[in-house]
Amino acid sequence: MLTEIDPAVRSQINLNAVIAAIPELVARVPAAREIALADPKQTSVSFAVRGGPRGTLAFEDGVAAFLPNRTAATIRLPFASPAAFNKVIDGEAQPIPVTGFHRIKFLLNVFAPLSALLATYLQPTDEAMADPDFRATSTILTLFVAASAAAQVANHDRSGKFSAGLMPDGDVAVEVANTLTYTLRVADHTISFLPESTPNPRAAMRFADLDTVSGVLSGRLSAIACICDGRVSMRGMINMVDNTNRILDRVGLYLA
Repeated sequence: MLTEIDPAVRSQINLNAVIAAIPELVARVPAAREIALADPKQTSVSFAVRGGPRGTLAFEDGVAAFLPNRTAATIRLPFASPAAFNKVIDGEAQPIPVTGFHRIKFLLNVFAPLSALLATYLQPTDEAMADPDFRATSTILTLFVAASAAAQVANHDRSGKFSAGLMPDGDVAVEVANTLTYTLRVADHTISFLPESTPNPRAAMRFADLDTVSGVLSGRLSAIACICDGRVSMRGMINMVDNTNRILDRVGLYLA
């Protein structure tokens, strides 16, 4: 199995999975919505990575949205390379806007605090995870990022593209009991992430509950053991589930 990490693929994940999860954070966490409401102006922040991804975070009235492949925004942040963008996400460098200098306070008072709050849910402490409400939200956000990242790995990573190349067209549902469903849509060996259910999935992975999701994603539980005892089940075209699992293995390396 490949173990190297491609900075270009990681930049795709950082923008289209991690930063793209901020609207989900704002929608689910009251403290995040309060941060978003702290600046009442309609504001957007775009990220343009040379040789990498592009996208915009838009805020209005305490609601956030992520717009992939869009760069028109109030504040524009360019990055010279995927590696440079990854350093900013890792907190090792500061972004420098080319437009929107008059809205620098938005970056300091809204975007930065939301990013820090998201990190507490995606990289939680054991103490925080002891709270059932926090644990549920953390698990949902982590699954959102993992499923989003799966599409990026399938479309940009060498190993991920090989697995996607073996998958026929159709939807793979990622289900958590009666809590939520995400969809990975395969079309011509390209995968798209949809944060919603699909009426006719060709294959599905179903987790018994959020605690099982949390255990599998954190490595505390063995996915194989959970399949054996029924906490994780599969149906439909097993080839699609098997290759989805291979892609998720690669996602784990990028998100580690």
